[in-house]
Amino acid sequence: MKHNLIAIIILFMSTTIMAQDRMDRNEKIKTLKVAYITEKLDLSKTEAEKFWPIYNDFEENMHELRKAAYEDRKLIDYDNLTEEQATDLIKKFKESNIQKNNLYSKYLSDLQKVLSSKKIVLLKKAEDDFKRKMFEEFKKRRHEKKR
Repeated sequence: MKHNLIAIIILFMSTTIMAQDRMDRNEKIKTLKVAYITEKLDLSKTEAEKFWPIYNDFEENMHELRKAAYEDRKLIDYDNLTEEQATDLIKKFKESNIQKNNLYSKYLSDLQKVLSSKKIVLLKKAEDDFKRKMFEEFKKRRHEKKR
């Protein structure tokens, strides 16, 4: 009985620690991204105060749309999918893309109120560069773990 209780406690603690590690890692990445974008765009204090709420709101809404689409795809029984179900799914895919495009268009319009067009273009480049750097770092660390 004691051994079962100890095993359950250890399992719970390790799960909690792993979740915390993931949250810490995500927060670190987000902090690095904020610093990287701020530096690359050379945001003034005033620009940053107006920019970050728009950016964070967009990121959160886009995350929710991606999460909902992922959850929908998890429920699909691909082996027993009927033509009618597939047609309905395609309709959902189209609607999801329309929502994402509308969200992105609103985001760009909102950004144009607080940043120059040049900085908005530089933002896209900074985001792409950051993703590339993170991917390269991930590959490097994976390669180092394999050794």
